[in-house]
Amino acid sequence: MTRKTRIRAALVTAAALATAVTATVGVSAASPERDGKPTKKQIAALFDGWNAALQTGDPEKVTARYADDAVLLPTVSNKIRTDHAGIEDYFEHFLVNKPVGKKTKTIINVLDRNSAIDTGSYVFTLTDPKTGEKREVNARYTYEYEKRGGQWLIVNHHSSAMPEG
Repeated sequence: MTRKTRIRAALVTAAALATAVTATVGVSAASPERDGKPTKKQIAALFDGWNAALQTGDPEKVTARYADDAVLLPTVSNKIRTDHAGIEDYFEHFLVNKPVGKKTKTIINVLDRNSAIDTGSYVFTLTDPKTGEKREVNARYTYEYEKRGGQWLIVNHHSSAMPEG
């Protein structure tokens, strides 16, 4: 093989390698991890963080998970909450029941890199603060999340008891 042939072969190999790398990068860039779009698992974990905040018993920690302009349609109140003061007021009353949530069905739609919806059903175990008696409340939910300032926040939360018990 002459020097000219070896150089030509090296150039062809380099071009093929560059094409392969470009194709691979193009495929990788479309993956959720590469383009910043969250995975469904990451969105599902936001509920776990919210539920853990409930376990602290601190309404401020729960309210901190909501955007300043969030809307809360709560399970055990007829009042629509549209600001942090209203949302915190709801949780001040709700947390006395030591709520523990567990999802029973989840449907997650990742809309784009900064927004997602988690909807489904969950069951809450509530403890009566006077008697210690536990009861379960089956409910349906929707959490709409937006990434703001690098942090995922709840912008819309609807929870309502199942109409059929």
